[in-house]
Order: sequence, then structure tokens, then C-alpha cells
Amino acid sequence: MKLLNPGHSYLGLRRAQASAPCVFETLSWSVPTMSAPERLHSVCVFCGSSDAADPAYLAAAADLGRALAAAKIRLVYGGGGVGLMGATARAAHDAGGAVLGVIPEFLVGAERALETVEHLVVRSMHERKSIMFEQSDGFVVLPGGIGTLEEIVELLSWRRLHLHEKPVVFYNPGGFWRPLFDLFQHTVDAKLTPASFMDAWISVERVEDIVPALLGVAPEPMPPSEEAAVLKIS
Repeated sequence: MKLLNPGHSYLGLRRAQASAPCVFETLSWSVPTMSAPERLHSVCVFCGSSDAADPAYLAAAADLGRALAAAKIRLVYGGGGVGLMGATARAAHDAGGAVLGVIPEFLVGAERALETVEHLVVRSMHERKSIMFEQSDGFVVLPGGIGTLEEIVELLSWRRLHLHEKPVVFYNPGGFWRPLFDLFQHTVDAKLTPASFMDAWISVERVEDIVPALLGVAPEPMPPSEEAAVLKIS
């Protein structure tokens, strides 16, 4: 990767195409401000980077990528080509969707930056998260590990501080995120967090409900047979 300019916040922006030259562009970002998007142009997806993830989660990530592409919503993600990150981005790109990856320079090799999509290479994790926030109108949280937890807790903290009103949707197959929700409720019960915080996100159990939930449409009731199948994922 080539340095854009040591004085800029970003190392560079590459629209990576095998036969095309790199395209660099400087973007600007600022402190998050409270606003609800009028339309979802871009959605950030937080998710795991482990290739050892449950195949059902990897398949769900790919389904989400295709759903975003079909809805003409740009995917903003962590820039890697591994795990659920890579599955989401490849599927969105292959389906003709717009994709922007944001990855710190030190993770370009470890997370195998996906060079078939437009991506930013930045200096730090802090820049990565700030840019992903600034470039997105809403957020989806897929199953992930400690890095995903860090990202979503910071995002919800900003929501708690009234720094934004962007929609947040958890994909919660088989209750994957239930322990986290229980922890949040525990802080509410302990009078450390206001009860209104529990309304800061939406939880869905089917991939097809994610985009409608982002757009404010209530998901259809899940048929009993399908609900049983979802609960088998753990």
C-alpha cells in the first residue's frame, strides 16, 4: 500500500481492480452528530473475522451481502477477506453491490484485505471505527468475537450519549447475542444504565428481516418450523 500523504488522516483509498490503476481520494470525518438518516445509502456491518466460524454464520453473512446489494445499499465493513467479513463483502460485490472496506495498515496482511473492492487503508483502529461510522447510515451486527464486541459497545455508547440516532440491528441466530443483552439488562437493573437504552437496537433471527428492520419495517412472524430450524444454530 502506498502512503497518500504523511499529513493526512488516511493512508490511501484504492479501488482495486487487476487492470486498473489505484485511485486515491481524501475524505473528511468529524465527531458523530445526532441525526436519523432519511434513506439508507450505506450500512456498516460488524462481524467476526475467524474462518473457523460456524458455516451457518458464514452463509448468513453471504446472504446479507446479497440482500444489501439487491436493496442498492452500499456495504461498509472492516476491509478483511476472512471470516464473516470476507463472506459478506464477496457476496455483495459478486451481486453487483457497492462495497467500501476500511482496514488499518497493520491488519492488511493478517486479515487479507480484499482488493477486489474499494477500500481505505488507515493508520489505526480508532480511525477505522470513526470512518466506518461516518460513512454509514445504519449498522448490522453479525456473530463475532471480542473485536465485534468492542465495535458495537462503542457505537451503543455513542447512541446512549445522544451522538447519533442511526438504526442498529443485531442478527441473533439461536440467541447468539442473548448473553450480551442480558448483561445490558443487568446494568439497567443495577440502575447504572437507563431503561430506555434497551430500545437502542433491534434484534432479528432471520437474515431476510435485517434490511426491513433497518428501514423500520416490522419483520413477518416466523413460522414454527422455521423458528425451530433457527434455534438449532448455536
